[in-house]
Amino acid sequence: MNEIKEKKYLFESVIAHLNQELDSVRTGRAHPALVENIMVDYYGIKTPLIQLAAISIPNAKTILIQPWDKNCVKNIEKALQISDLGLNPINEGDKILLPIPALTEERRKELVKIVNQKVEEARVSIRNIREEIWKSIRDQEKTGDISEDEMFRQQKDLQKLVDEFQENIKRINAKKEKEIMTI
Repeated sequence: MNEIKEKKYLFESVIAHLNQELDSVRTGRAHPALVENIMVDYYGIKTPLIQLAAISIPNAKTILIQPWDKNCVKNIEKALQISDLGLNPINEGDKILLPIPALTEERRKELVKIVNQKVEEARVSIRNIREEIWKSIRDQEKTGDISEDEMFRQQKDLQKLVDEFQENIKRINAKKEKEIMTI
C-alpha cells in the first residue's frame, strides 16, 4: 500500500489537469477560464492573459477584460482573435468585451468530441500510472521486499483506486457534456 499511497498524487494531478483543460472548452456561457490561459505577446514575451488583466463576467453572455497596462489592449485583442475560441473581441479603448454567442448544434457536437478526446487522454494517463505502480510492486516482490500475497493485495488495492479515479473521470465527462448540450 505504501507505493500506492506515495503515488496517489499522480492520479489526483491527472484529474486536476483534466478539469483545467475542460474549463477552457466553451459552453455557451461566459466563464473566465475560457480566456485566462490565452498567451498574449507582452513586450515580446508570451504571457498568460490572467497576468495582464482583470477578467470578469458582467453577464452570462459577456467576458470583460480590463488590462492593467492600457498599452497592451491591442495585443490582447489580437491574441483573442487568433485563439481557437472563435470569438470576436470588441475593443473599447481601455477594455475589451468578449461576447459569447449561443452555440449551434453542430458546434456543440464538435465540443463534445473535443471533451471526449481530453477525457480519453486522462484515462490513458491513469492507466499508464497504474502500470508504473504495478511494475514497481512486482519488482518489490521479485527482490523479496514484499510477499506474493502482499503483491496481490496491493494489486487489488491499486485496481480499486484506479476504478475510483476512472469513475471520477466519467462523472466529470458527463457533467461537461450536459453543460455543453444544455441550451
